[in-house]
Amino acid sequence: MPTVVLMDVSLSMTRPVSLEGTEEYQRKNLAAHGLTMLFEHMATNYKLEFTALVAFSSLWELVVPFTRDYNTLQEALSSLEDYDKTCLESALQGVSSIVQQEWGGAFPCQVVLVTDGTLGIGKGSLRHSLATLKQRGEDKKFPLPFPFPSKIHIMCIANQEELQNTDVLDKLEQLINLNNGEGQIYTVDGSLCLKNVQSMFGKLIDQGYSPFHAVLKCGNLTSDVQVFPRPEPVLIAEETEPVLRTINTDLEIVGFIEIADISSPPVLSRHLVLPIAVNKEGDEVGTGIPEDTEDENSANQIAGKSPNFCVLLHGSLKVEGMVALVQLGPDWYGMLYSQADSKKKSNLMMSLFEPGPETLPWLGKISQLGPISDAKENPYGEDDSKSPFPLQPKNKRSYAQNVTVWIKPSGLQTDVQKILRNARKLPEKTQTFYKELNRLRKAALAFGFWELLSGVADLLERECTLLPDTAHPDAAFQLSHAAQQLKLASTGDSQYAAFTHNITPMPTDFSGSSSSERM
Repeated sequence: MPTVVLMDVSLSMTRPVSLEGTEEYQRKNLAAHGLTMLFEHMATNYKLEFTALVAFSSLWELVVPFTRDYNTLQEALSSLEDYDKTCLESALQGVSSIVQQEWGGAFPCQVVLVTDGTLGIGKGSLRHSLATLKQRGEDKKFPLPFPFPSKIHIMCIANQEELQNTDVLDKLEQLINLNNGEGQIYTVDGSLCLKNVQSMFGKLIDQGYSPFHAVLKCGNLTSDVQVFPRPEPVLIAEETEPVLRTINTDLEIVGFIEIADISSPPVLSRHLVLPIAVNKEGDEVGTGIPEDTEDENSANQIAGKSPNFCVLLHGSLKVEGMVALVQLGPDWYGMLYSQADSKKKSNLMMSLFEPGPETLPWLGKISQLGPISDAKENPYGEDDSKSPFPLQPKNKRSYAQNVTVWIKPSGLQTDVQKILRNARKLPEKTQTFYKELNRLRKAALAFGFWELLSGVADLLERECTLLPDTAHPDAAFQLSHAAQQLKLASTGDSQYAAFTHNITPMPTDFSGSSSSERM
């Protein structure tokens, strides 16, 4: 999940903060100190995170595009210049443009807004932007909510008492609400000092940038892994009230299945699974991600010489063309698989399914799947020529039945013409005529289309009057009978308009088996 750091470089950030017994700091120095702490944490624990640095005042500037080089970010942070007034709306528009250009509109992103709580003055200030929300045209819409999933973390280099004297917190809260409530406001507890600013950024790290460590298990084999990005809790709508579900730190593999059988299932999110090397004393050496420093290289070399179940699993899934089903919690499953970025590089990935016992209908209940050895005969056949999946549902689905659908007028016209064609071929097409007639009748009753029944009845009466002299007498009787039944059904009488009732051919003494008997 990429991060955009939005740094306020307006003149208000240069206001001095006097610290007891030390030199005088500016608010931007405290902000830079907190961001340096964040970057150092991400360089150690969130190495795969892409981060961009944007500076803003009345205008915005992309200082560092998305990168994993946190040294570059820290150097750029220390060389930021001071500009004029705060204009948050244009900065948010810049963030929207940068993220969409780099990642598109479907990739979730985190925005860390660092400011002193000054909303700006005049046109372009946050107060002015929020006051004119309902007076804008489509071409000048406020940038929130972003066109991509996002969270906004607002880091105020000011304490609670200072902000409560004005309406700043209310306006910033409105900003979070405009982003569909996704985000949080952080303020400094106590006086403005380096320690308290560190504490505030520490809360941000715990909330949004703490690595997710888990233990991957398969029988007696285990491996310590890091799941990146951190899986988000899922809100499930239960009968009584919504329940927040989080995945377990023990990820247990319950079985393996062919890629063709699981196909391409719908998933909530996708994550990298990285092995964490642990030395004999039990200390973590690190994830399997290359680093530039000599210490990291030596640590990775040590880790590379020790056997690891995660590496074994990745190679096995890649060679065998299978996926591993993993249990994330009660009635919640996911899958582990190998995904190739290029011809030479591949990664072990984990996709999370929707919580539930039967989230993939074609597999049935995952808890009821078992090994092939338990089956009386191999469900895949002796030569792997067949598959037990997809499972056939016990009840026939409504969409699998022959349902009459009239999306366009041409569809209805085709059905009426089919009835008239069969009507002209009576009595040879008697069974087909009544089959099509009953199909149209049921559809009309289901839609409440009473006028259609009376209209088709009029058409059948007209066909009866247009019968040639050489027509079989049974044709006239059947057409009159069908027209009468349709008119009775169009009245809504429960006796004749029952949905389950079918119009049956009128019994006559005539035989339509040969043309020689026609009158």
